[in-house]
Amino acid sequence: MTDLAIPTLETNRLILRGPEPQDYPDFKATFTSYRARFMGGPLNAYEAWMLYAAEIGHWAIRGYGMWMIHDKQTDETYGMAGGWKPAKWPETELAWVIWPGAQGKGYALEATHAARAHFYRNGWDGAVSYIDPKNLDSIRLAERLGATPDKGAPSIDGNDVVYRHPAPAALDGTQLAHGIDMEIAHYADPLFKPKGYALD
Repeated sequence: MTDLAIPTLETNRLILRGPEPQDYPDFKATFTSYRARFMGGPLNAYEAWMLYAAEIGHWAIRGYGMWMIHDKQTDETYGMAGGWKPAKWPETELAWVIWPGAQGKGYALEATHAARAHFYRNGWDGAVSYIDPKNLDSIRLAERLGATPDKGAPSIDGNDVVYRHPAPAALDGTQLAHGIDMEIAHYADPLFKPKGYALD
């Protein structure tokens, strides 16, 4: 991984780094589990290995990709977030996945918000997220990020919903961006105890 110039991003609670070999067991555990049902899984061990290799290779081919989400204090990994565009993908995707047990703490929101901001600072003029219509957690997260369904956009295979993210100008200094920052700050508050259904 030292040959790839993958930037490191930091947020209040998280560090986003490129995928490393030591991160693979958590990736495999997620993608071979029922949690991967909305991402083409569950995969077998060989398929999980090939997908992880693709995550690393994507950075070399596209110049961007998915970061591993690490806890800033403990270095524990919570999932992945970043850019994704395999061959035949209609548009560049902003994507995320959270490991089982790490959901409901705002990590996906915090990491994806930081990833999108980085991409927008570096030339992206927008992004979409391709989401299984049954994946209500991801739909809620996309909506909290300000994304809305784009019924006219081509999907990957006709079985996904395309959520279009606001363009950079629609986010910069807006009430939406401020609201996202406030929600992330609430999750970072140790006294904040959200009730109800986990949102990511």
